[in-house]
Amino acid sequence: MSQEQWNAVDRYFTDQLVPADDVLSAALAASDAAGLPAINVAPNQGKLLHLLARVQGARTILEIGTLGGYSTIWLGRALPEDGRLVSLEYNPVHADVARANLARAGLDKIAEVRTGPALESLADLAAAGAGPFDFVFIDADKPNNPHYLEWALKLTRPGSVIIGDNVVRNGAVVDADSTDPSVRGTRRLIELMAGDPRLSATAIQTVGSKGYDGFALARVN
Repeated sequence: MSQEQWNAVDRYFTDQLVPADDVLSAALAASDAAGLPAINVAPNQGKLLHLLARVQGARTILEIGTLGGYSTIWLGRALPEDGRLVSLEYNPVHADVARANLARAGLDKIAEVRTGPALESLADLAAAGAGPFDFVFIDADKPNNPHYLEWALKLTRPGSVIIGDNVVRNGAVVDADSTDPSVRGTRRLIELMAGDPRLSATAIQTVGSKGYDGFALARVN
């Protein structure tokens, strides 16, 4: 199997199941024009997040890692009119692009982008009594994955869903001797999910237009 074939399969599924959307296309175009890295989720992955949040019946969503707001739009569209989404982004340029994209999508009334180090923003949310969040999507700097999970547990409730993205890392996750901080952070995330009695979790490998990767999914017991 090749990357070319993975791309073709992703295109097929996207063409069949993820109709063209001017708002989402504009969000990607604005991100590209602003020089943001093209590391957003693929369209079919965005719709998966959307469907998972809808299946969950989420009314409150926390996203750690906004980039240009592409996944944020998918998640925000899963919320009811009185729902709330808080997305955390370190880079102020990325945050500004995301806010404009969310406004274009008509989601700026329910979706808030907070700028700054996510660990500080998470502490601020906890101090303010925010939450509990029904759904958490962790997709930021991977070395801090274990800390993000710890905060997610503080900001959720029994029944909440937590998703960690990019956990396969082209297969590098199996290398116990890796010195790559992203691999080490990801392995620790999986270890914490496995060992914490508050969580029931699994992980899935994926291939597609974003290469060989995967995600972890956990439910708070």
